[in-house]
Amino acid sequence: MRYISTRGGIAPLRFQDAVMMGLARDGGLLLPETLPTVTADVVDRWQSLPYQALAKEILALFIDDIPDSDLEDLINRAYASFAHPQVTPVTKQGDVYILELFHGPTLAFKDVALQLLGNLFEYVLARSGGFMNILGATSGDTGSAAIAGVRGKAGINIFILHPHGRTSPIQALQMTTVLDANVFNIAVRGTFDDAQAIVKAIFNDLDFRDRHCLGAVNSINWARVLAQVVYYVYAYLTLRTQGERSVDFSVPTGNFGDIFAGYVARRLLPAGCIQTLILATNANDILTRFVNRGEYSRGQVRATSSPSMDIQVASNFERYLYYLRGEDGRAVRADMEGFAATGRLDLSAFTGRVCEDFRSRSVSEEETIATISEFYRRYDYLLDPHTAVGVKAALDLRDSGRPVVCLATAHPAKFGAAVSQAIGSEPPLPPALAELTNRESRCTVLAAEIEAVKTFVAANALR
Repeated sequence: MRYISTRGGIAPLRFQDAVMMGLARDGGLLLPETLPTVTADVVDRWQSLPYQALAKEILALFIDDIPDSDLEDLINRAYASFAHPQVTPVTKQGDVYILELFHGPTLAFKDVALQLLGNLFEYVLARSGGFMNILGATSGDTGSAAIAGVRGKAGINIFILHPHGRTSPIQALQMTTVLDANVFNIAVRGTFDDAQAIVKAIFNDLDFRDRHCLGAVNSINWARVLAQVVYYVYAYLTLRTQGERSVDFSVPTGNFGDIFAGYVARRLLPAGCIQTLILATNANDILTRFVNRGEYSRGQVRATSSPSMDIQVASNFERYLYYLRGEDGRAVRADMEGFAATGRLDLSAFTGRVCEDFRSRSVSEEETIATISEFYRRYDYLLDPHTAVGVKAALDLRDSGRPVVCLATAHPAKFGAAVSQAIGSEPPLPPALAELTNRESRCTVLAAEIEAVKTFVAANALR
């Protein structure tokens, strides 16, 4: 298996090289040369596998430069830290199924990928004798999950940018109370889009990138997306044991990474297994406008109760655009250069094709809070605001003839203010979160400027 750039400007890479490169050197995102597919008899064989064994089967389709025994060990260690034996269990609540992705160490879906990615980085560096400085941006959960994945690991420093004052208090504490010597938190005075743009600009400075051995931990890193493919297949197989042969998924997303993993899973499985992907956005609706009208245009970021989705430039969108453009890297490059210059892409010619892959709905703040309240009243089950966005979209857009699985992307206790507004009381804090308020924290606040971040990274990077 080789990996190529969405912009067509690099030689094909092996998987380990793709993991370490993160963002392609031509500014694009990495993808497999060919997406693998499996037959119905393979799905039959996978049916009874526990999560870790299924992950090994799926990842092995995309990875041919890590021995099977090593890959199995990396996976088993990654998920040993999860509190639920099924890793990502599925539970039926009313008219929908909930795929609980919050049983990892930071209580967010990012743990599923980042516990594995941390192990992959460590594995590759141990064999090369090298080091790396991870640079990433977070709208909330990626940062704490990335830090949890690499804290204390030899040969790795990690620098995480988050928008100052725009994450939930718990999300900020999960990052800033980690005091390991290899962890550096940077709060930028701006939005997540500002932070993400800084990270991409620094990665595109190839001299700086090479000099400091930068590595990517955001979902621009293909390994992040790949690890998330597994839980779509696992959820499908769970419902298949109950007699269902076709399912829909509803995915709250701002950066397009999680739902793109669903797109890969849909293409991996035989036709019809995963039928519809419901793309749910909050008031920051760039992706909904794209699906419904073919309009991909940057707007003003609006602060909401689901801050991890407060995004107006979806960094993983380019991967899907590559397939829309018939795998034409030159066309993708032209599109992304045009978008960088104007903040707008007219993709209305593809609306019919896009609507075969996705349905989409933007969910307002009022609807989000109402959904948390109603779901709790009817089923005694708490949704975090991101999950509530996905549930509301699912209830409105689902096909009544098929089950719909809603991705629960975070534990509700991470967003106590929104939950309290919805149900009238704060959700109980798990012990791991309750103790955070008593811990010392450490964070550097910087202007949302490329040079300010580069100066800080250069002063603190491993050499």
